[in-house]
Amino acid sequence: MQVSRSKLSNSYTGSGEVAFSPLVPSSDRRRFCRQAAVLALGGGVLSSGLSAFVCAPVQAATAPNEATQFISNLAEQAISVLRSPGASLAEREAALRNLLSQSFDLEFIGRFALGRHWRRMSADQRAEYIRLFGAYVLNTYSSQFGGYTGESFTVVSSRAAGEKDAVVRSLINRPSGPPIQCDWRVRDYGNQLRIIDIMVEGISMAVTQRSEFSSVIKAGGIDGLITALRAKADKLPAITQ
Repeated sequence: MQVSRSKLSNSYTGSGEVAFSPLVPSSDRRRFCRQAAVLALGGGVLSSGLSAFVCAPVQAATAPNEATQFISNLAEQAISVLRSPGASLAEREAALRNLLSQSFDLEFIGRFALGRHWRRMSADQRAEYIRLFGAYVLNTYSSQFGGYTGESFTVVSSRAAGEKDAVVRSLINRPSGPPIQCDWRVRDYGNQLRIIDIMVEGISMAVTQRSEFSSVIKAGGIDGLITALRAKADKLPAITQ
C-alpha cells in the first residue's frame, strides 16, 4: 500500500577527503541512496547486534503507523527546506542539519559504531567523539543531498521490528533505473521518535560505519579516529542549534 510519494530536488553535492567513507558503501547506486536518506524518506533483515544495543531507556514499543507518519512528515519538511526559493545554499544546508539533528539518535548510532571500543574511552574522549561524530554525520548528509533530477520516493509499508522498533520501507524511484529500496529503523523514546539506522538495499548504515571505524581504530587507535573526525569537521560549516 502506498503511503507517501514526493519529488526530490536539485541542489549541491559536497566533496572533500576523509579517512573513511561516510556511512554507506560508495558505489553510485548506494551513494544515491545516501543522498536520498538525507530527506529521511522512509523489511529487510536488520542487524541483531543493533537490535540488542541499548543507548538510552526506551519507554514504549514503536507503533508502525506512528513511525510511518514520522518518516512521511520528516520527508515533507526536508523537501520544503530544499525548495525554499529565497534561501541561500548555506541557509538550506543549516536548516537541513538542524532538522536531521532532531530526527536521528546520533548518540545511539555513534556508540554502536564504536562497539567494544566505547568501553575503553575516557569520559572526555566519549564527549569529544559524540560531538564530532554528530557534526560529521549531519554535515556530510546535508552537503550531499542533491545533484539528481526527476527522482521520487514512495513510503510503501511499515512493520514492527523486535520489541522496541519499527521499520518503514521506502522505494527511491529513478527515471533512468530500477527503484532502490531503503528501510528506516525508528525507535520510540516515549516522547520522541528517532531514526537509529538506515538500510540501503540490505546494507545497514550503522553496521557499515562500525566496520569503517574499526579499521580506522585498528590503524591509529581511538585518538586516530577522533583526529580524523576532527579534521573532517574542521572543513565543514558549524551546525546551527
